[in-house]
Amino acid sequence: MGRPMPLEGPLEDAFGRRIRNLRVSLIDRCNFRCTYCMPAEGLEWLPRDEILTFDEIERLVRLAVTLGIDEIRLTGGEPTLRPQLPELIARLSAIPGLKSLALTTNGFLLRKLVPDLAAAGLTRINVSLDTLDAHKFAAITRRNAIKAVLDGLEALEEVPSIHPIKVNAVAVRGFTTDDDILAFAELARRKPYVIRFIEFMPLDADGHWDRMQVLSGDEIKRIIEAVYPLVPVRVGASSTARVYRFADGSGEMGFINPVSQPFCASCDRIRLTADGQLRTCLFSIDETNLRDPMRIGAPDSELELLLRHAIWRKELKHHINEGPSFKRASRSMSQIGG
Repeated sequence: MGRPMPLEGPLEDAFGRRIRNLRVSLIDRCNFRCTYCMPAEGLEWLPRDEILTFDEIERLVRLAVTLGIDEIRLTGGEPTLRPQLPELIARLSAIPGLKSLALTTNGFLLRKLVPDLAAAGLTRINVSLDTLDAHKFAAITRRNAIKAVLDGLEALEEVPSIHPIKVNAVAVRGFTTDDDILAFAELARRKPYVIRFIEFMPLDADGHWDRMQVLSGDEIKRIIEAVYPLVPVRVGASSTARVYRFADGSGEMGFINPVSQPFCASCDRIRLTADGQLRTCLFSIDETNLRDPMRIGAPDSELELLLRHAIWRKELKHHINEGPSFKRASRSMSQIGG
């Protein structure tokens, strides 16, 4: 018989994984329409009154931090579309016990927002950028906006308090070429960015993902090493990325390989959707509603119990590589939160 769910102490699942990282989606809308994430047209947005307010987000984050969560990442959709974002960041950054407050963004609005984000207390950032080729960028995002993203990255270089600057590129076989990969390697060598390649996952709204489209991290690494030798960098056990520095010391690269090399055994993450549903895995089929109990007056003790029960049932793994055993997530990436 398994051990009982703990009713006090740090958040833990039934497999003994300690939960330290909460990703909070602020909005399901996005100003891009990336082909691996959203359809070109027709995705229905959440009504505004279904989205968590800043007060509700702050309350849930405060509760999570008292239970041992010490890393918060704000996501979307595109989180910079949420009005008064710096105000929320200021409120969250003031929570005692929070060690890291991060943002994942497509970078389009960054240039004008960077000073306010830094002043509010943002400490880390990931910018999604899948290619440095302007024509390919327009093809994959369905927007002609690469200059704005690059300008946003340059604005981040002027703010040392937001560090490191990570650039995330989703690699798709048939789209991502050797030239794309080496262009990113060269960017990592001349700019203070950590470039990270992410394997293509079955989270597209159209449901067209195919295993053959996955360009593995090891394949990408071999392409880079043929030109620029790499040396491993030690990272924490719960890190999603395998990190390397260039052998001559100029820059770093990372590889996030959820398909070819799953890291489920050390997963310490949970997710909160923009409409207040707790998801214990990116590929969850089920969700736990925290918004509605909160809105009808549930005390923190009741919300804590909901959190503990959901986390205790956290999935062992995602089953992507197990054929019929794999079931697609109940929402697309933009609706879950990156």
